[in-house]
Amino acid sequence: MKKYLHIGLLVCIAFILSACSDDIEPTMESTVADFEFTTQDEDTLSNKDLEGKWWVADFIFTNCETVCIPMTTNMVTVQEKLDEEGIDDVEIVSFSIEPDRDTPEVLTEYADDYGADLSNWTFLTGYDFETIQELSIKSFKNMVEDAPEGDDQIMHGTYFFLVNPEGEIIKNYVGTDSDDIDLLVEDIKNVH
Repeated sequence: MKKYLHIGLLVCIAFILSACSDDIEPTMESTVADFEFTTQDEDTLSNKDLEGKWWVADFIFTNCETVCIPMTTNMVTVQEKLDEEGIDDVEIVSFSIEPDRDTPEVLTEYADDYGADLSNWTFLTGYDFETIQELSIKSFKNMVEDAPEGDDQIMHGTYFFLVNPEGEIIKNYVGTDSDDIDLLVEDIKNVH
């Protein structure tokens, strides 16, 4: 009888552990502030449009000579891996932190250069630097600093952010790290 009790206990523990692996371990707890910005197609996208959907956000600029290159390349990888998994209802939102330069036309060309599929990836502009800096810092806890004197390279964090259907940022991932990219895809698979 004890033998069966032990086996039953082991089965229960295994079930509990496997159920836990389906959950995302949050690293953040923040809500995205209201926004309504211009897309690369000169439409608008707001946080209200994203309600009820999982989405991934990042902060980039097209004139970036350093971290945005691997970040955007890795976001393309995220998009491709989700597509391979048949997950087509997750939105990707890239906020430009250089809105004066990054017009809708420039963002469209940038997306094309990287092979981004714009059916579920939106690039945003149409605000001033202070607005996007505030959204990045206050909602996403993501550093954005104006370029130093004599330089045109804006300082910013390199995170990707997973946002749940209620508009809550629940986890961040290093956007330049391939292991974190794989973890992001796994986490999205676990909520589908």
